[in-house]
Amino acid sequence: MNLTKQFFKYVSQNIFGLLGTSCYILADTYFISQAAGTDGVTLLNLCLPIYNFIFAIGAMVGLGAATRYAILRAQGDERCQRYFSNAIFCACALSVPFLLAGIFAPGSLLRLMGGDAEIVALGIPYARIFLMFTPFFMCNYIVSAFVRNDGDPSLAMVATLSSSLFNVVFDYIFMFPMGLGLAGAALATAVSPIISISICSRHFFKKENGVEFVRRMPSVKLLGQSCQLGISGFVGEMSSGVTTTVFNLLLLGLAGNVAVAAYGVVANFALVATAIFNGVAQGAQPLVSECYGKGDWAGTRKLLLLGSGTALVLAAVLYSVVFGATDALVGIFNSENSIRMAQFAHMGMRLYFIGYFFAGFNIVAAGYLSATNRPVEASVTSICRGMVAIVVCSLVLSRLFGMNGVWAAFPASELLTALLTLFLLLRGRNGKSAGKNNWNSVEFGEK
Repeated sequence: MNLTKQFFKYVSQNIFGLLGTSCYILADTYFISQAAGTDGVTLLNLCLPIYNFIFAIGAMVGLGAATRYAILRAQGDERCQRYFSNAIFCACALSVPFLLAGIFAPGSLLRLMGGDAEIVALGIPYARIFLMFTPFFMCNYIVSAFVRNDGDPSLAMVATLSSSLFNVVFDYIFMFPMGLGLAGAALATAVSPIISISICSRHFFKKENGVEFVRRMPSVKLLGQSCQLGISGFVGEMSSGVTTTVFNLLLLGLAGNVAVAAYGVVANFALVATAIFNGVAQGAQPLVSECYGKGDWAGTRKLLLLGSGTALVLAAVLYSVVFGATDALVGIFNSENSIRMAQFAHMGMRLYFIGYFFAGFNIVAAGYLSATNRPVEASVTSICRGMVAIVVCSLVLSRLFGMNGVWAAFPASELLTALLTLFLLLRGRNGKSAGKNNWNSVEFGEK
């Protein structure tokens, strides 16, 4: 199979898989809006940054370790086998603070995210349940990444779609026929990664499996090496959380809970959009890493061009759908028919989604930089778009233009990041050996 066909195979399967993950969040939002109205949507939007942080850690450890595995395997280096087991052990250790927060302080966490007394009381059961399942969320990211990088993207896609379907079905069953309310929504979401892990585990029993579980003590050094290449994945996931937190606080000050609920609608559809572009980046990553490991520079450049072009086309299709069906999309989550919420969300959707013309390129480019062992450039791009630019733009533009400034902050920050990213890519165009030098400078603790 030629490189172009491989690219579209891996990307399409990964997009469908990640769309499945984002769609179960949409299902959560829909069912919660039916059960608890605007307050329920507000609660879920306050919880989204916590989800993002959990997924970000899983992405950093899982994608980084899987990338190291793919590069070393392409070079015939047996040290690649250390990364899977180390990632699993470290993810479980990193889950402990979330478990403790779920058991002892879910209310405090919700207050920290900006929830008032009514929202906190409503959300404690929801937050407690999903926080206690943090190890499964993180490990699911790792297992899926390794299965995908070990040449089985189809199984990873099936696992993700199956777990998402389970979540949607059991959202309804737990919340309504069984009468568990928001706790039922959290339980359905919490069990879904277990389903995904179980399905992905089939890969490890196939004769084509190349991943081994090495029984050694967890290594901080190996974790650090994984996180180097996973930082773009971390920031990519965290960017949604940072954006949501900053926007929530600004919107609460501008128009209260109704504005936060409106942003909840925008943010949920934004998760779907971001999943599409993450699908392009993560789908291309195993191929880019393999080409890089073999020294095939023409192949890596071709994959970058394919990824960027695909992202641009998808952004155009996405914005056409959003612009043409704005009111219908907003109405799905407006069970109380709030006119103010609908007005806020209408303008929010149309301004916010312009940003994906630039965000798609930024996500693909950051993934490319990580996969070619350029962690510094990948980190600069990711931190700019996910942390620095969005915070600065939202603070400045909200002061100048009010709520419209908040919505416009996302496209403005992504445009600035795209210019920076293009500069970094062009700067490294003639420095083919930079990646090799970086790779060779990595020290392994144990052989």
